[in-house]
Amino acid sequence: MAGDLLGARLGDVLDTLAGEGPAPGAGSAAAIVVAMAAGLVGMVARASKGHWAEAGGAIGQAEALRARVAPLAEADAAAYTQALSALRDREQFEARYRDQKLQAALEHAAEIPIRIAEAGTDVAALAALLVENGNPEVRADAAAAAALAEGGTRAAAKLVQINLGATEDDPRIRHVSALVAAAAEASERALAAAD
Repeated sequence: MAGDLLGARLGDVLDTLAGEGPAPGAGSAAAIVVAMAAGLVGMVARASKGHWAEAGGAIGQAEALRARVAPLAEADAAAYTQALSALRDREQFEARYRDQKLQAALEHAAEIPIRIAEAGTDVAALAALLVENGNPEVRADAAAAAALAEGGTRAAAKLVQINLGATEDDPRIRHVSALVAAAAEASERALAAAD
């Protein structure tokens, strides 16, 4: 199932996430949440065509974001599986290369959640714009999309921190921390404007 998350029925995806296997896991779930948020943003943008001159551009952005992040659900499951395999089989690596091999596997596993967090931040920002400018009848959907995108961004950023085991000095950690802050600001703005 991990290889066909996008083609599977939603119930099957949820069953797979709840299953005994380690993948798909939190990174795949974060990508799915961000993709769903982008879908909501696209719906709100379509409903806002008569309310906001920029709605057409927002539709295109939402679709591009959804297309960018959805495949990351499967990519994350594959990268995470590879990292777990490297950790389990570390004794098979020649001792002098062991740390390098493990580091490379964990860094690769962190690359996908960075991309998920980047997309989540972009979705949250676009959702906030739609709350502020779009059709008032679907404003709550845009606010919900911003909150979902922020959650996906936070989850992905935490995975980056864990996979890298790095300090705040690592530029990748600073990058995802800035993404979380930007997504949170957009979500707060969207939720406030939806009232």
